[in-house]
Amino acid sequence: MTTKRFFAAALLVTLVLAGIVSYYASSHPDGLERVAEDKGINAAEKDHALKDSPLGDYGVKGVENSRLSGGLSGVIGVAAVLVVGGGLFWVLRRRDPSADGSASQGEARGAAGERGAATPSRDA
Repeated sequence: MTTKRFFAAALLVTLVLAGIVSYYASSHPDGLERVAEDKGINAAEKDHALKDSPLGDYGVKGVENSRLSGGLSGVIGVAAVLVVGGGLFWVLRRRDPSADGSASQGEARGAAGERGAATPSRDA
């Protein structure tokens, strides 16, 4: 399998999980949230400052169907992570030293070896 095919398959699986599987996620509180409700720990709970943002509360603002909204939010989140991660990878990647006009390490070693061949060896 080529690298491009691997990344294409990984992207497809990620989008399916984010878009389709999240469509079937439960809207009921999970374990920790449920315990906080049962024990009254969440009495002083406040809304997050970004609750009214376009992707606040794990949904897309303006989409009335909560499951569709959650799926779209997941797909948008995957795309955002891909753009940010890909951008960082592109900026921080190792660059080929010969691409900027300087000699590569192999060429530098070869030139040093040629100079060394012109000098007599100690054994001779």
